[in-house]
Amino acid sequence: MEKIKIGIIGTGGISNSHVRAYKQMDDVEIVAGADIVPGKAREALDRWEFPEARAYETAAEMLEKERLDAVSVCTYNSTHAECAIAALEAGCHVLLEKPMTVTLEDAQELRRVEKKTGKILTIGFQPRYDGRMKKIKEIVQSGKLGQVYYVQTGGGRRRGIPGSTFIEKRYAGVGALADIGCYSLDMVLNALGYPKPLTVSAVSYDFFGKNPKYTPPEDAARFSVDDFCGAFIRLEGGITLDFRMSWAMHMDTTGSTIFLGTDAGLKVEPANPESLWGGAWDGSCGNVTLFHDEFGEPTNTPIPLHDAKEDRFFLKCRSFVDAVEQGLPAPIPTSQIIYNQAIIDGIIRSCQCGREVEIHVEEI
Repeated sequence: MEKIKIGIIGTGGISNSHVRAYKQMDDVEIVAGADIVPGKAREALDRWEFPEARAYETAAEMLEKERLDAVSVCTYNSTHAECAIAALEAGCHVLLEKPMTVTLEDAQELRRVEKKTGKILTIGFQPRYDGRMKKIKEIVQSGKLGQVYYVQTGGGRRRGIPGSTFIEKRYAGVGALADIGCYSLDMVLNALGYPKPLTVSAVSYDFFGKNPKYTPPEDAARFSVDDFCGAFIRLEGGITLDFRMSWAMHMDTTGSTIFLGTDAGLKVEPANPESLWGGAWDGSCGNVTLFHDEFGEPTNTPIPLHDAKEDRFFLKCRSFVDAVEQGLPAPIPTSQIIYNQAIIDGIIRSCQCGREVEIHVEEI
């Protein structure tokens, strides 16, 4: 079998996880990398032990000169749309890191190009491949909870501001909201079947990011995104979503994720609430408990779940390669993640105007 030829757009931090996964696959060959920082792509390709792979300083040049089957887009958030669109139009299938984009407008344009080109575009939510996350969806979708009417999700870190390009608006667009908040949103929206969002009222803060007491002075001076965000979201089907996410706060967690249903409730605890970097849904989760009545009495039933042994990042990249090879649908489709992005966009707009805003997603 001829190997799938892959290029890496953006050779910074998260690209290392993509390459580690691809290097485990006999049917994949990384042939090129591009990064706007001079020399960075070459250094990365050499470090990854791909001396024959070509290095470029623009994605456009790489896409023009290389005959690629697929790319991983690992750039900072504000360039996700332009890089993914360029790759699709060059005839490549695309694995795009989360969040899909910063704005809903960009996400919708990306969907238009995806549909026009007919290429695979999948979004990088590796927690989907965690066994516990799959079990949560199975429980919610089983009907055991009855009609789900209220969902609370979040988690957050006590101390976990990442630095680098994550903390500047011109690169990241937003902070904790998009960095780890999108995972929290995907966790519950995926379990619910991705209902359409209707309205959102949100707040955001930056007290820790801009304070040299908690952030290195050089980072505090350039900090221009949120380090805490909270929102109240109305979803189609009469479901209310209470969301909160933090990079830094004086608390161990903003709470467990809960699904309240007419017949039962489900509680999902953070995986590592004792960790300063724990409590966010960018990994697995902790204990899961079903709250219900048996013989007329309130009863709590722990759901026994296996330890999370999966290499979620490998499974994310493997499912993408399988889809490319076999002509399968996108493993994590934009038809779902567009609603995740619509909520993030709505939160941004609500924070800017200080009131509730409506969400309108174009049918594409």
